[in-house]
Amino acid sequence: MSKEVWLKNFMEEGRIEAGCDEAGRGPLAGPVFAAAVILPADFHHPLLNDSKKMTVRARDIVREVIEKEAVAWAVVPVSARQIDDMNILNASIFGMQSAVRQLSVKPDFLLIDGNKFKPFDDFKPGRYATVVKGDATYASIAAASVLAKTYRDEYMTGLAKDFPQYGWERNMGYPTKEHIEAIRQFGYTEHHRMSFHPKELEPTLF
Repeated sequence: MSKEVWLKNFMEEGRIEAGCDEAGRGPLAGPVFAAAVILPADFHHPLLNDSKKMTVRARDIVREVIEKEAVAWAVVPVSARQIDDMNILNASIFGMQSAVRQLSVKPDFLLIDGNKFKPFDDFKPGRYATVVKGDATYASIAAASVLAKTYRDEYMTGLAKDFPQYGWERNMGYPTKEHIEAIRQFGYTEHHRMSFHPKELEPTLF
């Protein structure tokens, strides 16, 4: 069983804070998924943590609780073509901004995982904070990481049924040896990102 972790419920008590995170910045295929979550001020779940540190089973359990108990939540995919058009960093930020816009409750403040973000709408500097390792610090960011990760894994597992040769149900589009060898043998699909490649694949581009 996963060790219980106690995360911070807010940066400043008394305001509505939304945690934002993404999943899938590093893969060679598939969308990046971004999520935004507003949790009740007293929310706690013993399994909630940075989604990368949780088991598949724990993520599934916590996702169900988040979807049921969150004040508001939203998940947004940003496609491989959009990633190629705007680059993965901008696509990740765009996804988080889009998820915030879809929240049924407007937050006062945003907690962003990582160290990069851009102002948008009413969220100017002073109305958001970037937090390195935020998904292991704040419950709302961890919740967003769980939603983004589970929704993306679910999407890639479904996509793998149409493209079984790439093993996406196992590697989720990341540059594993299996995935790289499959690209060499079968080429790229419409779901592959064409704007970045591991060095092992560079000869296949010409």
